Amino acid sequence: MPEQSLYERLGGTYGIAGAVDVLVDRLFANAAVNANPAVHEHHGVAANAPGYKFLVTAWSIEAAGGPKCYIGDDMIKAHDDLAIDRAGFDAVFTEIDATLNFLGVPDAERQEFMDIIESYRGQVVQAA
Repeated sequence: MPEQSLYERLGGTYGIAGAVDVLVDRLFANAAVNANPAVHEHHGVAANAPGYKFLVTAWSIEAAGGPKCYIGDDMIKAHDDLAIDRAGFDAVFTEIDATLNFLGVPDAERQEFMDIIESYRGQVVQAA
């Protein structure tokens, strides 16, 4: 039997969508994440929660090896106007990790997903 993809081990679309539902609410409320005025503005005005949850879910599905369904911008363009620095990326990274832990995602799958997030650091961090 072939090894399951991370997408499958995370519960497929329903599992990932459920985790993103919790995650985005936590990100929108996280003071460290929203310390960046551009991110705070984006979370408060530019991004409505359901649309943002859809995009994060679709991106996560693809990143975890599921079907192609992400229709948003690439990570550079998606974050270009947000001036995200290392501390901002670290705040989001920490919240993702904490949320996956809170939801009981097993350590191996949580670490595999966090490695994917880390691999995008260079595309997201744009300010010193």
